[in-house]
Amino acid sequence: MTKLSVNINKIATLRNSRGGDVPNVVQFAKDVQRFGAEGVTIHPRPDERHIRYQDARDLKPVVYTEYNVEGNPVDSFLKLVLEVKPTQVTLVPDAEDAITSNAGWDTIKHKDFLVDVIKEFQLNGIRTSIFVDPILKQIEGAKATGADRIELYTEAFAHQYGLGNKDAIKPYVETAELAHNLGLGVNAGHDLSLENIKFFKENIPSLLEVSIGHALIAESLYLGVENVIQMYLQKLK
Repeated sequence: MTKLSVNINKIATLRNSRGGDVPNVVQFAKDVQRFGAEGVTIHPRPDERHIRYQDARDLKPVVYTEYNVEGNPVDSFLKLVLEVKPTQVTLVPDAEDAITSNAGWDTIKHKDFLVDVIKEFQLNGIRTSIFVDPILKQIEGAKATGADRIELYTEAFAHQYGLGNKDAIKPYVETAELAHNLGLGVNAGHDLSLENIKFFKENIPSLLEVSIGHALIAESLYLGVENVIQMYLQKLK
């Protein structure tokens, strides 16, 4: 079964909008695990507009499933990850002013940089994944960096699927198959939801993990967090 990692950035966004500590991100992480989630994901950015660096530290003792920390490996992020030592770090090339992640790595252009970063994390026992677009040469490039996994950037699939275009899955199938054959683990994330996750999973048999935040939190406003997590787990079997 594909693992479900819940991205809790939106909980921090809600907390920060009012000040104080409600909702509490540490308690929310405890709850999603208790409800069945098999991982917790955070994506701290340098401006700390949602998850803060201190949140990353505070979450470490309570995440007993997989702890996935995403981000652009700028110096402050590198130091944080090496301090916290999560289960997995997912490298994302987002600009500091990006609202959300909007592109995968050019693993060919940035090969030397990625090789150095990945080596440092792996020496510290941290599994490393690279956020990539579903492009075959970028998967080959990811393999050359020494990464353990890739995370397929799924926004294009989700958008097209919502328009009724199921053929949008094809480049993801091809790239996932190549990654699997090259010995790379396959993760996925971005705009996956209860509407499209079952179809995506059925077509990507090598899928190890999905990281879902925005949709899951929005769906939970109507259906409840525990219920929504169980619905995802059923669809990911």
